[in-house]
Amino acid sequence: MSDQGPPFRADHVGSLLRPASVAEARRKCLDEKTMPEDELRAIEDAAIVDAIRMQEDVGLKAVTDGEYRRLFWHYDFMGMLTGFEFERREQGVQFAGMRIPPLYPTITAKLDFPDDHPMLDHFRYVAANATVMPKISIPGPSCCHFRTAPEDIHVPEYADTEILFADIAATYNKAVHAFYAAGCRYIQLDDIFFAYLCDPRHRAAKQEEGHDPDRLIDRYAWMMNEAIKDRPGDMTVAMHLCRGNFRSTYAAEGAYDPAADAVFNRTGVDIFFMEYDTERAGGLEPLGLLAKGTQRVLPGFITTKTPELESIDDLKRKFDEASRYADLDQLGIAPQCGFASTEHGNKIGHDDQRRKLDLVVTLAEEIWGGV
Repeated sequence: MSDQGPPFRADHVGSLLRPASVAEARRKCLDEKTMPEDELRAIEDAAIVDAIRMQEDVGLKAVTDGEYRRLFWHYDFMGMLTGFEFERREQGVQFAGMRIPPLYPTITAKLDFPDDHPMLDHFRYVAANATVMPKISIPGPSCCHFRTAPEDIHVPEYADTEILFADIAATYNKAVHAFYAAGCRYIQLDDIFFAYLCDPRHRAAKQEEGHDPDRLIDRYAWMMNEAIKDRPGDMTVAMHLCRGNFRSTYAAEGAYDPAADAVFNRTGVDIFFMEYDTERAGGLEPLGLLAKGTQRVLPGFITTKTPELESIDDLKRKFDEASRYADLDQLGIAPQCGFASTEHGNKIGHDDQRRKLDLVVTLAEEIWGGV
């Protein structure tokens, strides 16, 4: 593996479009029950090696497994925690124009991170096959609270949200150290619900549940900081923020202003992947709250939702504007989200995906002289 570590000027969020071989094998194994699990695993393994080579070939210095072994970017990880169970219901969560598959998390027991959590092996497989930095992306701590309805929390003591938040933070702290022990030196926590809490509609929904949205932002920042504050010094932590990504649709909108200070200055995170591909994300002014130092923001000016390739000149102009608020040396470039936050994937092709990643690397080379 290369000795070069993060932060990188060019990076990506993590998920990739699933190849047909993986989609077909997962359908046969998980839905139709006509394929044994070891055969599915072998097909996933081969496809992940191909994905790693593709990422390395375009020049990226951090690679993932594309989340090929997952249905969702978040629910698979959560369902593998002690205390979470999922129920299938009639309708899924509403996105713009469509609903996601109708799976709902429930908390049935005290939360914990099990020693045999399957994603530890998922990471190990990437590390064993990469020649550059292997990265694992997991959902952030806030996901365990934001995505679980109050009526689906069946542990009596969790009626006190401070006890729930403390157990979520402790569970994630254990996870961070377990990934470190597995060899992980670059972990990303997708904590997108900070951005959701910048959306008036989502803020109102949380108020109806009895929560103060601004207090949630504060507590979510506390959970993240508790989860990572005692990580070893050679472990880099990133956070991804977006407004939802299901088959090229979205679920939230609103500028980062209500959450930016908490995100930048109270989480303890090193690198921030931030959606910035449409007006839904608001202006770049919140970047001015980034403290001077070593933290890095990767504004997602390149979209994963549509196949059209952005203009290099337009992207450079956006970085000229961003540098009015944050030092250019504290910036980098990544797409605004993953290419397949669920196994369904966005409405673009595999060639489009590669061109987008090529563009990320090319832009980094032109602006900063390297990735």
